[in-house]
Amino acid sequence: MSDARIIVETGVEAKVASIIEPEIEDLGYRLVRVKLSNINGATLQIMAERPDGTMNVAGCEEISRAISPILDIEDPISQAYHLEISSPGIDRPMVRLSDFDTWTGHTVKLETHQIINGRKRYKGMIISVEGNEITFRREAPSENEDPNFVLPIAEIKDAKLVMTDDLITEALKRDKTLREANGIEDGDEPSSAEN
Repeated sequence: MSDARIIVETGVEAKVASIIEPEIEDLGYRLVRVKLSNINGATLQIMAERPDGTMNVAGCEEISRAISPILDIEDPISQAYHLEISSPGIDRPMVRLSDFDTWTGHTVKLETHQIINGRKRYKGMIISVEGNEITFRREAPSENEDPNFVLPIAEIKDAKLVMTDDLITEALKRDKTLREANGIEDGDEPSSAEN
């Protein structure tokens, strides 16, 4: 399964992504999303993670130190902004086919690029990922509606996990398993040298 980001930014956010993604990858991380918002005047949020889906404060600091000078030189944003580096979090954006595969059995909210079957917004549980198509199950289909729907990944403009008790439980289990596999005690942060 390809691990390239398929759901990507447009405009100035896409320009920022093209500038910083190679550096982030060189550090051993994956870019998740670039988002420019009007928070505090302007905030450039960069979401990133390790290939195993983890991220910590040291990793955020490492990325910030590496990309800040690049952004200063390239100057892709025409106004002053605050730089924020973060993990995707539990209710993460879904940007790769592997994200949908990893979180099969959990609910996502999505928006398509164009109207498909009379709608652009969908909500459903991920049932399966086959090729470039994802099958979802609606939570409450109407009487004449098939509970399952299939969307090609290329048609998905935005997707995000929905916070549920099951999602929180699974995310905590995954975190514990990764900590044990890496020999990290509860409460300890892995050093930035660990990948």
